[in-house]
Amino acid sequence: MKKALVTGASGGIGKEVAKRLAAQGYHLTLVARNEEKLGSLQESLGRDRHQVLPLDLTNQEDIIYLSNHLASNKYDLLINNAGTGTYGKFIEIPLEDQLETMTLNMEALVSLSYAFLKHAKSGDALINVGSLLAHSSLPGGAVYAATKSFVANFSESLWFEFKNKGIFVAGFNPGAADSDFHHNAGRETSAFPNFVVSSVEQVAEELINALNNRSKPRIVQGFKNRMMLFGFRLLSRKTAVNIMGKISPGIPHL
Repeated sequence: MKKALVTGASGGIGKEVAKRLAAQGYHLTLVARNEEKLGSLQESLGRDRHQVLPLDLTNQEDIIYLSNHLASNKYDLLINNAGTGTYGKFIEIPLEDQLETMTLNMEALVSLSYAFLKHAKSGDALINVGSLLAHSSLPGGAVYAATKSFVANFSESLWFEFKNKGIFVAGFNPGAADSDFHHNAGRETSAFPNFVVSSVEQVAEELINALNNRSKPRIVQGFKNRMMLFGFRLLSRKTAVNIMGKISPGIPHL
């Protein structure tokens, strides 16, 4: 029996990934703050096969609780998908909101990765969900982009440390997706050009393919996103940051 734990499972990418893992025969532990949405997903996937843990991973006690759970329960797969962010100029966003972003996107992710990998065996896998912004700065989303750069580099280092043990670690970096993330961050998906937006189904499918292929430590989701990053490599850093500032949903544009 294969077991997987998925954080941020109540909606968006996490929910779609959970559906695909359940279809592959995994027994799931679904983690998110919204107990009602978790219960609905559990019911749709099969209440007898899957469990839910309603936890807030911006809360230190809940991070410790879930870390202890991972340490005492054997899982074959951990998907660190939970993440948050806020669009807006740095000094116009409350500092506590930005520190909360750092807690969830980095501290919780590192803590759970540590608890999982301490007991991981050959064949196990850890996927840390980052963002296309791992490769770029984002004026109007400075802290969020910085946390995703952390996730990408952290995951690559772990990939090397564990590859000879048969344990796969990767950072998965989706572009803009039509999830509720952008609404929760203070904007809507419509703030992005249509050509850069993927459906959550497309993102989840690529994540599962990357998990099955286990080929590289940093995965950029979507052909259009990979092409955009290739183009950015031809620009100076200053030019790239200026472009990101002009298209950022976190910077007012007249």
